[in-house]
Amino acid sequence: MDDITATTAGLIRGTLVSGIRTWRGVPYGADTSGPNRWRAPVPPEPWKGVRDCTEFGTVAPQPVYSYKDSVRGGEDCLNLDIVRPDSDDDDLPVVVYLHGGSFIVGSSHETMLRGYNFVRNLNVVYVSVNFRLGVLGYLDLRSLGDDDCVANPAVRDQLLALHWVRGNIRAFGGDPDNVTLMGESAGGAAVTTLMCVPAAEGLFHKAIAQSAPAATLHAPVQSEYWAQQLIGAMALTLETTCADLRLESAADLVRAGQSMLWRSRELLQLNSCYGPTVDGELLPEHPLDAFAAGRQIKVPLLIGTNNDEASVTKLLYLRQTARSRAAARMLDAYDHANSAALLDAYNGAIERADFARMLTDAVFWAPSLRIAEDHSRYADTWMYRFDYAPAALRWIGLGAMHSFELTAVFAAHRESRTHTLTRFGGIDDLSVVTSEMQAYWGNFIHHSIPGSGWPRYRLAGDTLPGRATRIFDSESTVVYDPRPHLRRAWRSYDMREWGAGRPDILEIRGSAPEEAPSSEDSGEPGG
Repeated sequence: MDDITATTAGLIRGTLVSGIRTWRGVPYGADTSGPNRWRAPVPPEPWKGVRDCTEFGTVAPQPVYSYKDSVRGGEDCLNLDIVRPDSDDDDLPVVVYLHGGSFIVGSSHETMLRGYNFVRNLNVVYVSVNFRLGVLGYLDLRSLGDDDCVANPAVRDQLLALHWVRGNIRAFGGDPDNVTLMGESAGGAAVTTLMCVPAAEGLFHKAIAQSAPAATLHAPVQSEYWAQQLIGAMALTLETTCADLRLESAADLVRAGQSMLWRSRELLQLNSCYGPTVDGELLPEHPLDAFAAGRQIKVPLLIGTNNDEASVTKLLYLRQTARSRAAARMLDAYDHANSAALLDAYNGAIERADFARMLTDAVFWAPSLRIAEDHSRYADTWMYRFDYAPAALRWIGLGAMHSFELTAVFAAHRESRTHTLTRFGGIDDLSVVTSEMQAYWGNFIHHSIPGSGWPRYRLAGDTLPGRATRIFDSESTVVYDPRPHLRRAWRSYDMREWGAGRPDILEIRGSAPEEAPSSEDSGEPGG
């Protein structure tokens, strides 16, 4: 393929890296700074001549965790990277990847996510996307009074990127009618959210959601709460509007956003400042409601979590009573009526392992499980659990920690944050797990089915077991209905809206407490 490729906005020049062809920092949207801040994105202005796309583009403004309280990136950040094998193959399957980072940090070109081994081994066109983050992308400021302020800037960015892929990817040898939307962590939640955005219908044809905190969404009242917190963190008056905030520097806004995240201590109640908003427009309803009612985009779905997503939280509380109280506060913040029974299922979350398991399930496993259950009624669904951990991670108690599966999916062990811990050994089976996962992911991306040895996720029938879950480990297997007692414990718990019963939230709402409806029963005979 020629290094110079035509897009709808103009010609671009890519480069060849280690036998892989790539175009970096390709604009799919216009600058989002100044008057465009918190507004819907628009396509970039066309350019003349050939635009050099051999260097990575600007990342979204985000904190750099250091003593200097630094901020990196810029608001002209709507760009993406394209990677494909150096071959003459056309009509290759396309993977559009949305990075993780708690909706706050991350980029398309983190070393782990550059995708060179991924495209080399799976023979696909890989598109990794930058989009707005944190206070500039995942905060709904409509309550501050601006008709042009939209609720979900980042989700709209991702939607615009999918439109760009639809209109341009054939020029890079990709098939616009075979697009897999894929993401991990916050990117996984972005995938499940987009599956519930009607405007995304037809822009992707299958989905992979890895370790998705799929219930981390803001209701309008929660968004208003955080808008008020931002004004306070910026030391501005209560009359401050979006127009006023557009005059502030992006770096100051990011710092204020980090300040309200940590100083508020709301994370101890599983209340993140940032996440998509159920706005009634772009995102008409909570994704868990959409999946339950069959109003999601009905494409094949591969979804799963890691066994020890929240293992680092074993270090949060030193005293057993502190862990148990913290767990009760977290669960009460969503569904007070059912929190005590759920806490009992984790033995009160007194021991470190039980506390970490409760957090893993609350944030990642339980919402992913509910989505798998509901989606399986309408479209092919496969569920996995990643249990593999090198000896060093097992020895220090971290196990199959959050994001470690990316090492296998992308065949990027040297790029992993844990490489230092494992460089002296203890990873004898990692290559086997990598080959296995890449084979399954590749089959799914090419053919919409992972392949033999991985049954579809279905509820139990009269003669067949249900809830097949592929367990990836040194010796992988399929388990039907893993941890059924915990699954049943989550069934009655309502994880859709944070803030139930809190006086500060009720004051914003201007109403008395209402009893939250419990989630509908799955309808499976015998539980």
